[in-house]
Amino acid sequence: MVEGSAWAAWLDALERRHLSQLTAAEVARALKALSTRYVERRSTLASGAALDSAGKRAAFALFYAPVHFLAVSRIIRNLPTAAENLAEILDVGCGTGAAGAAWALEAGSARISGFDRHPWAIEEANRTYRELGLRGRAAQADVRRAAIEGRRGRGVLLAYTVNELIPETRDSLLPRLLAARARGARVLVVEPIARRTVVAWWHAWSQAFGREGGCEGEWRFPFELPARQQDLARAAGLDPREVTARTLYLG
Repeated sequence: MVEGSAWAAWLDALERRHLSQLTAAEVARALKALSTRYVERRSTLASGAALDSAGKRAAFALFYAPVHFLAVSRIIRNLPTAAENLAEILDVGCGTGAAGAAWALEAGSARISGFDRHPWAIEEANRTYRELGLRGRAAQADVRRAAIEGRRGRGVLLAYTVNELIPETRDSLLPRLLAARARGARVLVVEPIARRTVVAWWHAWSQAFGREGGCEGEWRFPFELPARQQDLARAAGLDPREVTARTLYLG
C-alpha cells in the first residue's frame, strides 16, 4: 500500500489550502456543479470549464484528485508488470498530478514528469509531487505540441484526459502513443465508466490497442477515502461507495 504518512500529509495540505478561503458547503456546491459537467456536459471540458472558478478548482483538488489517485494506484496493483522496472512516468494532461503520482509511487518512487495546459493545474501538480516525496516536475504545455517519447523503463499515462480533448487532437494523439509503445514505453489510458453517453472514440482506440497486444479493463474498488471526501460526496449528492474506471493498457 502506498498510502501512509505522505498520503495523509498530502490530503491534510489539500484541505488546509483549499478550505482557507472557502467553506466546506461552498466546495460541496461547486463539486455538484463540477460533477454535472463531467456526467452531462463533457463537451464543455475541452474549453477549461471544469476549472473556471475557485470553487470548482477546490472541489477538483479536494475530491477528484484523491479519487484519481485511489483509482490509478489500485489499477496498477492489478495490472501485471505495470509497476515493474519503471524508472519514470510521463503524465500527459497531468491535472493536479495525482494519477501520475500514484503510478510513480506504486513503481517504487519512479521519477515523474507531467504537463498540462492549465497554469493552476501545473502549480498543484508540482505541490503534489513535493508533498508525496517524488522527484520530477510538471510544466505547462499543450498535448498537440508536447513530446511524447517512448523508451524502455518509461510509463506514459493519460488519466481522465483523452475524452476531454477535441476530436482532431485526440485523433492525432493515438499514433503518437502507439509509436511510444513501439519504442518500449508502457501506455495506460484511464477514463470513467460512462453509461449515460456513448464515447465514440473508445471503440477505435480499444481496437488499435488490441492490435498491438494491449488489453481493455473495467474496474470497481471500494471508496476508501477519508471522511472529508466522503462528506463532500454526500453533500454534493454523489454516491461514495465505490470508485470505477476503465482502462486501455499496452504493457
